[in-house]
Amino acid sequence: MAASAFVHLHVHTAYSLLDGAIRIPDLLNRAAALEMPAVAITDHGALFGVLEFYQQATKAGIKPILGCEMYVAPGSRHDKKGSAKGENFHLVLLAMNGQGYRNLVKLVTKAHLEGFYYRPRVDKELLQELNAGLIALSSCLHGEVARHVLAGDLQAAEAAAREYAEIFPDRFYLELQANDLPEQQKVNAAFLELGPKWGLPLVATNDCHYLKPEDARAHDVLLCIQTGKTINTSGRMQFNTDQLYFKTPEEMARAFPDPKLLAASGEIASRCDVKLELGRFRFPVYPAASGESMEELLRRQAEEGLRKRLAEMPGGPARPEADYWQRLEYELQVLEAKGFAGYFLVVADITSYARRRRIPVGPGRGSAAGSLVAYALGITDLDPLAHGLFFERFLNPERTSPPDIDMDFCFERRGEIIHYVAKTYGYENVAQITTFGSMKTRQVIRDVGRALEVPYAEVDKIAKLVPEQLNITLSQALQREPRLRELRDA
Repeated sequence: MAASAFVHLHVHTAYSLLDGAIRIPDLLNRAAALEMPAVAITDHGALFGVLEFYQQATKAGIKPILGCEMYVAPGSRHDKKGSAKGENFHLVLLAMNGQGYRNLVKLVTKAHLEGFYYRPRVDKELLQELNAGLIALSSCLHGEVARHVLAGDLQAAEAAAREYAEIFPDRFYLELQANDLPEQQKVNAAFLELGPKWGLPLVATNDCHYLKPEDARAHDVLLCIQTGKTINTSGRMQFNTDQLYFKTPEEMARAFPDPKLLAASGEIASRCDVKLELGRFRFPVYPAASGESMEELLRRQAEEGLRKRLAEMPGGPARPEADYWQRLEYELQVLEAKGFAGYFLVVADITSYARRRRIPVGPGRGSAAGSLVAYALGITDLDPLAHGLFFERFLNPERTSPPDIDMDFCFERRGEIIHYVAKTYGYENVAQITTFGSMKTRQVIRDVGRALEVPYAEVDKIAKLVPEQLNITLSQALQREPRLRELRDA
């Protein structure tokens, strides 16, 4: 990659929820069309889109630069008093390598678990501890250095810049942006003058929130939906510029005639090279007694469990006992060969804990009910041989997909289960899966109508014309419903 090529280092995707309006596939298509060798993702306070971005960028032959625009608390991240919602500073962090990516993950995690106050926040104590492998950019007008410049306190601006430069030695850049805001122009002029005096490098970026200039109006409506305001609400949050789009290198060159400012972005991109190891399973380590392997422990527990199950069957087993033992041996061989012994032991431990604590547990559902090992371990309560259930539906020896066991616990005591799992297997190894809800066609019509102050009756009439079809898009709805097309054309 040519170090002189311009690279966008400050980009908000749709994972900057209700703030960024750039879909990752569209971002990469645009970068490819502009023949950009690399592009960054820097969503606000989170890494939600990193995996999707990494996989799709790698497939497209574009270097993925993994980053985040962090919220930095003005004092301690633990201080939740007297700190107003808007007092956090912004700071862009970009991962240079595997260590940097791991530190970025830790920073974001601690920001949510330890520093959350209106926003997920880190502080300079955390940055001191977890800065290795990370490049920092001073960010937008909400960055600490820029904030002091706008306040006219150049001494405080220099002190803040030097502090970040000490935390990120040779890895802190003052960020110039091309957004035509008068405040930004003031900050740019100050950085161009003071950066060389302070001995700090400069880099040109654009704080991208949407893909093309014509998307600015739609993005403004998106901000209205986020804040619950309408476009005519006085004093509402708005960006007051239509320049926060994914600019071409030519547009950036017109905004910043000094080629060194653009070249710095390429130099930063060349310093960033994160390789994520995907496709390798990582399971929690079951605390087995010394001298006994996971496979040996699984086999012993499964055999003991099956003997108990067979002895307790009212009226005896549904099939000859030899069939049960033959099936158990087959399943154990598959699990041992694939390295899933530890996974089964962990799941069995969790269900066993729930039963010991008299927390209601479901009998098992889905393809896991086809496993005799799961039945023998008490994970499920359905005899797969009695019901003609196939193990291969759950785990096919010919495929590399991992096992997936759904466990149902009483919702009132779910917290006890989560606490036990975290305490037993390490809080750093336990996470709750999140689900992202996309804006469906009917709902988006109503939300946009509300933001545009269109009378509810009119918006409701339009929304109800959308055909009842799961996940139908607006373009599909227009194709299927002529009355919608008439309303659009009129």
